[in-house]
Amino acid sequence: MSNVTSLRVADLPQNAPTSFDLRPAAAALDEIRQDLGLLGLRKLSFSGDVQARGKRDWVLNGKLGATVIQPCIVTLEPVTTRIDIPVHRTFLADWNDPDEPEFEIPEDDESEPLGAEIDPARVMVEALSLALPQYPRKDGAELGQADFTEPGKQAMTDEDVKPFAGLAELRDALKKDE
Repeated sequence: MSNVTSLRVADLPQNAPTSFDLRPAAAALDEIRQDLGLLGLRKLSFSGDVQARGKRDWVLNGKLGATVIQPCIVTLEPVTTRIDIPVHRTFLADWNDPDEPEFEIPEDDESEPLGAEIDPARVMVEALSLALPQYPRKDGAELGQADFTEPGKQAMTDEDVKPFAGLAELRDALKKDE
């Protein structure tokens, strides 16, 4: 996606919000669809504003809307989902990268470092990818039980793998031996 929609921080007014309203054209929609591995993407829109918070930080508030089509995880048939979510990002001038190599960013953290530009189109694609259903499932689609074992042997069931499933049998066997 092009960076035509990027907002140069140096050009943003400190005392008034700067609005944006993105509705990508067909070619851009197709590029986003391919990048996110979707079967279809329609009605993508992202509107909101960017405004100063304090002297050096900026806040983006917006509303993302899209209709996505993904393959069902059970049947691979198309599943259509409507997404309408609020999006909030805070761009911090004094961003500190954690020093620890194993540091995990909390899931609800909406802060990121402030660069020379704020790109609502990048935020739109990121927010859309985070909002996609991880396991889309067609109504009524269910996984059946799959049995895998060597020929001539009894297949292991879900009941067999429960950690305490055999304790009652063991207890009864021990009582018999006494």
